[in-house]
Amino acid sequence: MKSPFKSLPSVEKVLSDNRVETLVQRYSRQVVVDLVRSEIDTARQTILDGYAAPDFDRLVQAIEESAETNWREWPVHVINATGVILHTNLGRAPLSREATDAARRAALGYSDLELDLDTGRRGSRQAHISNLMAEVTGAEAAIVVNNNASALLLGLAALASGKEVIVSRGEAVEIGGGFRVPDVLRQSGATLIEVGTTNRTYARDFEEAITENTGAILAVHASNFRITGFTHAPELSELVELGARHSVVVLHDLGSGCLLDTTAYGLAHEPMAQESIKAGVGLGFFSGDKLLGGP
Repeated sequence: MKSPFKSLPSVEKVLSDNRVETLVQRYSRQVVVDLVRSEIDTARQTILDGYAAPDFDRLVQAIEESAETNWREWPVHVINATGVILHTNLGRAPLSREATDAARRAALGYSDLELDLDTGRRGSRQAHISNLMAEVTGAEAAIVVNNNASALLLGLAALASGKEVIVSRGEAVEIGGGFRVPDVLRQSGATLIEVGTTNRTYARDFEEAITENTGAILAVHASNFRITGFTHAPELSELVELGARHSVVVLHDLGSGCLLDTTAYGLAHEPMAQESIKAGVGLGFFSGDKLLGGP
């Protein structure tokens, strides 16, 4: 009786097929060889499982489908019909034509990304953006890092590592992407001190928790959820005043953040970086790829 495994083609035979040769031209020989071997191994397992092996045409079709799936252009343009304007899973904020044109111009050639044109020496990629953000927000200085969670981690590590950070119990939240405020605090080396209750927290709760080991007060904006009804939270200005009296810095995680007044566009008010800085916080953190609409 003829072994069913003998019906499986060799790698070279598959590579000689015109359809597979087209794939080699598009993706490279090594990539296609790996796909061919993988599909032949799958066919071999199919036989071991007691089923008939795919014929040659079906095998080639499977290789074409695998190449399309694994090596197609990504990301794929989609239509956002979810009703959520800034959808975390759909690329967040689309960039304006002006922004994409500027990025394209910068990417097509060389630039002074880390070069001081006045001195001819190496510069910092933060210098230009820091000046712009400071001018727009009213802050003394600004820095751009990978994401908001990274910024929060760096800020906590710099100012409160080995110390206690006071947070309202209702603001010890998950801030997206699996980043939870308690986890970020732990990784920064700070100790979380929760005060108040889930729905009601007062300035006095923060004051009663301040000790000689307090490193900071952290306020976190609930960007993607709301606690409604019987609620209370102290104003940011109250926390800043409290911190000033006890020489404790106040940190503010604005979440999505914004540089424009969203109410002017018929939307609900979102905390603005300018408001946070004007209130007197020591450090403010916000995303650059959501309401700001940047990369």
